Amino acid sequence: MKTFVKILGLASLVALAACDSAKENQVENAYENKADAIDNQADNMEAMADNLTGAAENTAEHAADALENKADATREAGEKAEDAVEKHQ
Repeated sequence: MKTFVKILGLASLVALAACDSAKENQVENAYENKADAIDNQADNMEAMADNLTGAAENTAEHAADALENKADATREAGEKAEDAVEKHQ
């Protein structure tokens, strides 16, 4: 699912790249980079969870899910920030 979301996001970026201003791209890239870093943390947490058992595994999986949700929220915030920049141009 994460791979699909990343591919969909990348395709959206490519489609919109032609009509974005430099400021919009800068805002979008900043949020996207932050979201990607959070996704990497989630991936690392999931890998760690694979090596755990029982309650520890569940705790790590929940932490990974929370990180993925944070990454999604960061991407949404980036989209809103990009839209705000676009409206002010």
